[in-house]
Amino acid sequence: MRAAVLHEIGQDKLEVLDDVEAVGFGPGKVRIRVRATGLCHSDLSAMSGVLPQPAPFVPGHEGAGEILEVGEGVAHLKAGDRVVVCWLPACGACPACKRGQTELCLAGFMNAGTPNFKRPGGDVFGFAGTGTFTEEVVVDAGCAVPMPDDVPFDIAALIGCGVTTGLGAALNTADLEAGSSVAVIGCGGVGISVIQGARLRGAAEIVAVDPIASRRESALKFGATKAVSPDELPDAKQQVTAGEGFDYVFEVVGRSATARTAYDTTRRGGTLVVVGAGAMDDFLQLNMFELFFDEKRILPSMYGGGDVLRSYERTISLWRAGRVDLAGLITHRVPFADVNEALDQMRTGTALRTCIEM
Repeated sequence: MRAAVLHEIGQDKLEVLDDVEAVGFGPGKVRIRVRATGLCHSDLSAMSGVLPQPAPFVPGHEGAGEILEVGEGVAHLKAGDRVVVCWLPACGACPACKRGQTELCLAGFMNAGTPNFKRPGGDVFGFAGTGTFTEEVVVDAGCAVPMPDDVPFDIAALIGCGVTTGLGAALNTADLEAGSSVAVIGCGGVGISVIQGARLRGAAEIVAVDPIASRRESALKFGATKAVSPDELPDAKQQVTAGEGFDYVFEVVGRSATARTAYDTTRRGGTLVVVGAGAMDDFLQLNMFELFFDEKRILPSMYGGGDVLRSYERTISLWRAGRVDLAGLITHRVPFADVNEALDQMRTGTALRTCIEM
C-alpha cells in the first residue's frame, strides 16, 4: 500500500512509497482505510524535530476513514463503520481518567514507540502512534471513534485534532465569559477554531493576530472583530482595552517569544491559554514578582482540555446547527501523491487546512 514516509528527522520532503505495510493487527486492534486526512502544524514540528518522534515515520494524526477489519474483543465497531482517528484515546483506568481529565491520559503516547508499519528495509513508526498519511493504518480500537453517516470524511478528519483543540481551548480550558475581550495569536486552523469558540461564548471583542494577511482576512470571516499583524498588536491592545490588556489571550503558535507577548498582552487578573505545542528546549521566562503581582492565570490546553469524545459530539452538534463552520476551514485540497504540496501550503501559511484526499 502507499504511505508518505519521512526517512530522517530534519528532512522537509516526504516520499510516497508503495511498499509499506500496516502491522500490529490483532486483539483489541482495528484496521482503518483512511479516506481523508488533514495536515496539522504538529506534523511539521515532528518532521523538524521540535516534537519528539522516532524515524522513519509516517506523519498525520488528523484522519478519518472506514473500518476494514476488527480484532478479537472489539465489540463496539464493525467493518464498514465510519470513524475518526483519535490520537489521544482515554484508557478509562489511569489516575487522570478516573479524575475526569481524560485528555491527560498517557495510554496513547505509549503507542508512539511501537512501529505501526514496515517496509522491506525495516520498521516504520506512525506519528503520535497513528500515522494517517497512508491508505491503511492499524490502531488500538480506542483510537477509532464512530462518526455519524452525515459527517463527511474531510469534516470528520478536522474534528480529529485541530477543531477539537481550538474550540476546546475556548470552551473547556478558558471557560470564556460572555462580553469579554479576547486576543488570538496565531490564526491557522486551530487559531480560527479558537475564534469560533470565543464567538460562540459571546466574546465582545476578538482580535486576531497573525503575520499573514490572508489569515487575518479569514479570521474576520470566522468571527474576529479586528485582525492585526503582530506589530500592530500594541495599538490594538490600546484601542480595544484602553491599554489594560485583554481578558483572555490565546497563544496558538508554540513559541516562547509569542507566549511572552501573550502574557504581556493579558490584563492583570486575566487568563493566558497556551494552545501551541512547542519544543522542550524553548523556555518561557517569567519573574517571580510579576507572577505574584499580576495574578494572571496561565492555562495550558492539551487537545482542547476536556473529554475528547464529548468534545467530538459537541462539535458535530454545533456543525449541524450551523453554529460553527468546518467546511470553510478547508482552503486547499490535494491528492495523496501531492502531499508535499500540502506541506508547502502549511509552511507558507497559504492554507488554514489542506485536506489530503486518499
